Amino acid sequence: MKKGIFLDRDGVINEVVSHRVKYVNKPQEFYLLDGVAEAIRQLNETGLPTFVVTNQGGIGLGFMKETALHRIHEKMKKDLAKEGAAIDDIAYCPHKPKAGCRCRKPEVQMLQDLAEKHDISLPDSIMVGDREPDISAGKKAGCKTVFIGEKRDNPGADAVFPDLLSAVPWILAN
Repeated sequence: MKKGIFLDRDGVINEVVSHRVKYVNKPQEFYLLDGVAEAIRQLNETGLPTFVVTNQGGIGLGFMKETALHRIHEKMKKDLAKEGAAIDDIAYCPHKPKAGCRCRKPEVQMLQDLAEKHDISLPDSIMVGDREPDISAGKKAGCKTVFIGEKRDNPGADAVFPDLLSAVPWILAN
C-alpha cells in the first residue's frame, strides 16, 4: 500500500466565489487557481497518486447534470495536462446537501473507495481542503490534513497554507 494525496476541488484546485464565477456548473466557468498545475506536477514527479474528492450537490439540487460535471472534469484534466500535471482519479458525491449519504464529505466513502481501488494506505495519506467538511473527512479516514486558507479559519487541520503550491513541501515531508 502506498501514500496518496486527496484534493478537494472547488477552492483548492479551481476558483470559486471569485469575480469570474460563483459556482462551477459549466466547463467555461472552470479556472485553475494560480500555482495549482505546478503543485500537482510536483506531486506527480514524486510518484504520489493524486486524487480529487469533491461534493457536487448542484447535481442533486438540479443546477447541473452529471454529464456537465464530466465535461468540467475533462476541462480540468486538459488544463492540468497543458502544464504537465495529472490527476489519477476523481470521486464525487452528486447528492444534495443533508441527503444523509455516506459519500458526501464530511463522510469518508469517497476516500475509502479510492483507497481500495488504488491500493492506498489512508493513514499514510493526506487530505487537502478549504472547508471544515474536507478536514473532517480526512481525519475520519485517518489521513493527515492540510487546510488551504487563513490560519485563523483552520478547522483543526494538521497544517495550514494559503494555497496548494505552498503546501507541497509539507505534503512531501509528511
